[in-house]
Formats: sequence, structure tokens, C-alpha cells
Amino acid sequence: MMNLKTAPLLALVAISGQVAAFTPPTAVSEASSVVSDLQASRSADAVECTSTRRDVFVKASAAVTAGLVAHLQSANALDTEDFLKTGQVSMPMGVSGQAGKAKPVTGIVLREGSDVSRDSKGNVLAEILLGKSSDPTPVLATFSSPWPLATGTVFDVECRDASSGDGAFLTVAKGKGEDGKSVEDLSNLPPKSFFVDNLFKSTGRFSFYGSPTDIKVKKSEMNGPYRMLEITFSNLSQSTNAEIPRNALVAATIPEGTNDVVMLVGSATATRWRKGSEKAVRETVGSFKATLAPKGGLKVRAKEQRGSLV
Repeated sequence: MMNLKTAPLLALVAISGQVAAFTPPTAVSEASSVVSDLQASRSADAVECTSTRRDVFVKASAAVTAGLVAHLQSANALDTEDFLKTGQVSMPMGVSGQAGKAKPVTGIVLREGSDVSRDSKGNVLAEILLGKSSDPTPVLATFSSPWPLATGTVFDVECRDASSGDGAFLTVAKGKGEDGKSVEDLSNLPPKSFFVDNLFKSTGRFSFYGSPTDIKVKKSEMNGPYRMLEITFSNLSQSTNAEIPRNALVAATIPEGTNDVVMLVGSATATRWRKGSEKAVRETVGSFKATLAPKGGLKVRAKEQRGSLV
């Protein structure tokens, strides 16, 4: 039967067991050490023992609190550049991790029964749907990539090097070619009115932790039915509060018979760009093609979308 002398000790042990489920190991270790000290002090007289237990409870509470504060502070140390490199955050299911954050909107809708694939030679294939959801048009988007397919809930059609952040992703601007406009017609508009606004919108792939800054269109030219753009911009590193410059290449087209603009966007940090990543990005973006898929007897339906929250 539990007596008054052992009750405080059992209470602290119970509390320590519950805290261990979510407290960093260092804090649990400190709390466990304190419990040992309490057990050793049981041979003292009643007055001194009561005082010692009270002090131990205070110390244990302080140790646990300090551990939790350090744990939460580390969870908040998020870095946009780290996300662009890895596609993840340091605490993926933590208070400030991916849980609850809106998935980047790329406009990509895959056809039911299809999957994004990349063969041993690096050729990527995705069958996407354009136009109205009630009467979609299937389009085959292809490109060649030296980087593997990115997997995870924040990705649609994307290849990336997780260690460096070099990569390329597919995105769609819906209904921008209406009234018979071509991608060349859209390009005759001021760049910010279309390509920049669509690529760097607040819900876009580059804006997971905030919209990019210092955006500049360095070059824009036609290559057959494709508009090719060179763009520089910066992402804010949340851990260092420093701007991280990046270079991007974009290939954009409006597939025949559709009104949507399909774009492949490749990018790398400015530092890696100067050290050789430019070649890989140019070759990848230059290989991009988006053409109507062959007609078949199967009904065209959209593949079930992944959750909007990741």
C-alpha cells in the first residue's frame, strides 16, 4: 500500500515516464538523474527529506522545461534553401514542419491509370490533363533528366538532386492561351504580367516559405513553338536571414488544341550554376516536349489528387 513517504517519488517517476514520450533525450536523462538523487536521499530525516524532494521536483521541472524549449527552437529553425535542396524540412511532422502547410500549386493533373516514370537513360514521361475537368485533353510531357524523380507529397512531376538542390519541375498555367493566343503572343506582354507572376506566385513551387525576391528576366526568345526564358531570383534563408541567389531556365509551350501553358522549370543556386550546373539544367530544359497524347478507347479521367496539406 502506498504511504505518504513514497507518494512524491512515484508521482515524479510517473511524470518522468510521460515526459519521455516527447522530451529530448538530454532532458529525460537529467530528469532520470534527479530521480536517482531523490531515491538516495530517502535515508535522511523527515524534515530534510521533504525539503530535498521539493528541491528535486523544482530541478526536474526546470530540466524538462529547458529541454522542451530547446526542442521547439530547433523545430523553428527552418530554411527555404534547405527545402529547395531536400524537398523536406528538418522537422517534417513538427510544430513548424510540413504538417499543415499548403502543398505548392503546380497545376499538374495526371491521367488516371498513369504514373510519372523515368527510365535508365533518364527519360521522364508524364501523361497530364489540360483544359476543362469535364472534357480534359491528355498531353504527353517528356524530358531527359540526370537527376532522379523526386518522391513525396510536395512533388508532382519533378526531378532533383537532394544533396545540391539542382532540379527541374513541371508546372501548368491554366487557360492562358484562350482566344487562340500562342505562347509567342503571351511573351509579347511584359514578362512580369505572365511568366514571372505564374512562376513566382505565393502558392508556387519556389514560394513554400515566402515569395522570391530580386526577380529578373535576363533573356526571352522563341525556339519553334517553345518560349525559352532565363531568370534569376533570390530566396530568403530563414535560418540566416540571407538572400540565396538562384538561376532558372524555363521552356514554355501551349500544346496544339489546348489553351493551357505547360512549362518545365530547371534551376540551381547561383554558386552551383557558375561551377557547372548550368550545363545540366540547359540540357534538361532543352529536351522538354509537350504534345497531344495518342487517342485511345479508354475514358479520360483525372487521377485522384493527393491531399492539399502535407
